[in-house]
Amino acid sequence: MNRTTLSLIAGTTALAAVTGFAALSAPDAPGTDTAAKAAAQLPVERTSLLCPAPSTSDLAETSYTSFTPVTKGTGSGGKAELRAATEESADAPADGKEEGTGKDDGKSGKDKPGEPVLTPKEPGKPVTGDSSGGDAPALVGTADGRFAPGWTVQETTEVAAGTGRGLQGVNCTAPDTDFWFPGAGTDADRTDYVHLTNPDDSAAVVDIELYGKDGALKSAVGEGITVPPHSSEPVLLSTLTDERQTDLTVHVNVRSGRVGAAVQALDDKLGGDWLAASADPSGSLVLPGIPKDATSVRLVAFTPADADADLKVRLASPSGLITPAGQETVHVKGGMTTAVDLGDVTRGEAGSLVLTPTDRSVPVVAALRVVRGKGDKQETAFIPASRPVGTRATSADNSGKDSTLSLTAPTAAAKVKVTASAGSEGGTPVSKTYTIKAGTTQDIEPPVPGGLKGTYALTVEPVSGGPVYGARTLAATEGGVPAFTVQTLPDDRGTVAVPEADEDLSVLQK
Repeated sequence: MNRTTLSLIAGTTALAAVTGFAALSAPDAPGTDTAAKAAAQLPVERTSLLCPAPSTSDLAETSYTSFTPVTKGTGSGGKAELRAATEESADAPADGKEEGTGKDDGKSGKDKPGEPVLTPKEPGKPVTGDSSGGDAPALVGTADGRFAPGWTVQETTEVAAGTGRGLQGVNCTAPDTDFWFPGAGTDADRTDYVHLTNPDDSAAVVDIELYGKDGALKSAVGEGITVPPHSSEPVLLSTLTDERQTDLTVHVNVRSGRVGAAVQALDDKLGGDWLAASADPSGSLVLPGIPKDATSVRLVAFTPADADADLKVRLASPSGLITPAGQETVHVKGGMTTAVDLGDVTRGEAGSLVLTPTDRSVPVVAALRVVRGKGDKQETAFIPASRPVGTRATSADNSGKDSTLSLTAPTAAAKVKVTASAGSEGGTPVSKTYTIKAGTTQDIEPPVPGGLKGTYALTVEPVSGGPVYGARTLAATEGGVPAFTVQTLPDDRGTVAVPEADEDLSVLQK
């Protein structure tokens, strides 16, 4: 596949990373009706995304795909671009001044900003780029105007051999202040990193907390980690604790500032992948898109509450909700990580895991570690609990033959429109509508753009019915290893609720 090679020049830029803007309405005039008016859903005007450094392997081959779906009401202006994040020079003063002079020498301890990379020309058409080796930096990006609503960037890396060999994929994420990662580990075979990326002009201060099967692990070095402005810090989990744990829950709590966070979970024998953050703690969770040929599925769950959680475990199969034999419920002790082996729970059919409280609702986070293949030909991917598709969700970097789109409607039937964008190098968009029965999961072969050249994006939009959850599996067999990666499809947060203004503010100024 032809892609434009990225010139990933290490650089920084002052990026105002804002999720979305909304205009304020004028205050109610005396005597007017103060009842809340219905809020309009308007496109966000600015958003930001952060991509972790893809790999340290010299054998890594990484592709990036940037895509913004066409959104009504956005106007004609705007742009989207990514730049390389870079760390401050270790021997330079943090304030950019020469020691003893109090003057700015023009060398702030940072490299000059690099040229923008992955700059799309228009919404509705993806742009792609490549990098090779283990020196590709983290990326920091912003989009505004017509490029902001639903902006999606996919990072996919193939590693031919060594720890974590296989296919690793991650959706670049917006900065935030709180992340939960059930499913990490510090076993002898594991090399897990938490990647922290700071998009802002000031340093971020982060605490990393680890929770094992017996509760919190003591780790003073996980407190007060400083992430310099416009930079990325990979933190090796095994340096935060002496304890070897097969299953860990990692909590990233930002004291000051904002960061993007993702866990790169690498295994000496089972390959590896990115572990994205779980949906916020909730009493009920959906983990969508378990590959039908999964040979091993392991559920890892954690509750930050003081109370224990008892969860009913069900699989949304093509024929409806079923209870795995011998795994009807799972008991999660407060503050402790619980892991349950579900085996080949899908048994050759599409499936999504649905967790609901057996009695009272206690907030839980969860993720699945999924293995495909057998013997020395195994590969691993992770599926965190996901938010529903909501208004719209997007999956970038699809090839037309190695992508599987999995949709589940856990509570009520739903009708869903799936649109394949134009290809990055040519092609005509096409849409299809699917009906997902209540309590089922359906693996669909995604529509392919007419005359496809390059890669394309898929957008998923519920048309009617109950909530829908989705995931995309990307596969690439290498040397007999069934390499794969799974990304969930939560709402792209491309719109924001804006209360209707009571007055035309333009007439108030005289």
